[in-house]
Amino acid sequence: MVNKRIVVVVVCMASLLAGCGGGEMSLTEYVEQINTFAEAAGQTAEELFTGQDEVEDFSPQNLAADLERGLAEIRIPLQEGVDAIDPPEQIADLHRFLWGWHAGFISTEQWLVARSRIAEDTAAGWEALSESPEMIAYRAAIAEGKQVCNDFQAQLDATAERGAFADVPWLPSDLTEVVVAALGCEWFPERPEDVYRYPPPVPTP
Repeated sequence: MVNKRIVVVVVCMASLLAGCGGGEMSLTEYVEQINTFAEAAGQTAEELFTGQDEVEDFSPQNLAADLERGLAEIRIPLQEGVDAIDPPEQIADLHRFLWGWHAGFISTEQWLVARSRIAEDTAAGWEALSESPEMIAYRAAIAEGKQVCNDFQAQLDATAERGAFADVPWLPSDLTEVVVAALGCEWFPERPEDVYRYPPPVPTP
């Protein structure tokens, strides 16, 4: 079972990744490959992100360091790996839909890293960072990611209705599980507009 937050790419092997060794990847191989990535990255993702949710817990420089590690150890290797995959025709549009968002999110995080590094380690610095264009874009990208997760199921269902998965009826449910793990769908905050906001919003009783 896939139950990890995000995925990371391991060394490219022809026996696992059809994009590296030639030949057409099957739907089963596609799901198995992404699943392999997800399981390999689970522990790293948990170590990087667990307990790093509140701005009062760390400085803007801490935020920059955490995001930078996540990019270097998870997101960028992941994107490089999925870019090397030549997905089966039945799933090609969904593949581009999912990983196109992820590629854009990498750029957004990189902009936020650069902005965080120059923010002062003070309340004023946090407040300025919270309202910066880079942070606003970051929150918008998270909100878009939540919508991607919601839209994915609808697109997958539509593909199934066209009979694309007639020979592999198990694939829609397994692919949904893999995508939830790969994109961190279950980890997206309820209110993306409040991510790293300073001062922190007062919880509603």
